[in-house]
Amino acid sequence: MLGKIFNSNKPKIFCISFQRTGTTSIGGFFKNYQYKVADYFTSKHNNWSLNWFSGNFEAIFESEDFQKCQVFEDNPWWYQDFYKYLFHKFPRAKFILFKRNPDKWFDSMLSHSKGMSLGNTHRHAHIYQRENEFEEQFAGKNVYSEEIDNLLPISESLRSHYISIYNTRHAAIETFFKTFGKDRIIVCELEDKDKWIKLGQFFNIAVDSSYDLHANKS
Repeated sequence: MLGKIFNSNKPKIFCISFQRTGTTSIGGFFKNYQYKVADYFTSKHNNWSLNWFSGNFEAIFESEDFQKCQVFEDNPWWYQDFYKYLFHKFPRAKFILFKRNPDKWFDSMLSHSKGMSLGNTHRHAHIYQRENEFEEQFAGKNVYSEEIDNLLPISESLRSHYISIYNTRHAAIETFFKTFGKDRIIVCELEDKDKWIKLGQFFNIAVDSSYDLHANKS
């Protein structure tokens, strides 16, 4: 068995990286070292994204899966400025931010769902500031649906729009943690070949120099 045994008394660990920036691989990393990880399927089972969108944060935190897990990747942890709430709600929590080349990130967004919005369209429109388009095209649609409907196109013409949101959020996160708790976050580049070693050092995990992981390729 790899690494150390999971201890339920340890602080929560939140991955707040954008989608398509190695979040699944981060979850896989911690699973390899025997941490209890809440992934996409855990979130979907518990309707965590819907609870976030409806403002019912306590329903997330009171759920059995949230209480028994230590590491959280995928939705809804990376949504907008949820990290600020988590930072204050869980003062012992640690945070992970993986970044990648913005153009490569957008290329991955384009290819993921064959040029359509990822996941639930209204939440996507909300996060990526396309709600006017959603309202114009889908007025009357249930905005509190959990449906994975992929309704809005993502095209090359939107590259600068998405990248602006991507870069602005990263700058905001780094400014926030530099101001309020720089020791509570690790920031890594997805392209950095030593990222797993750096991640291990931050969490006191001995990672072999040959370790590598790339989950959820598309």
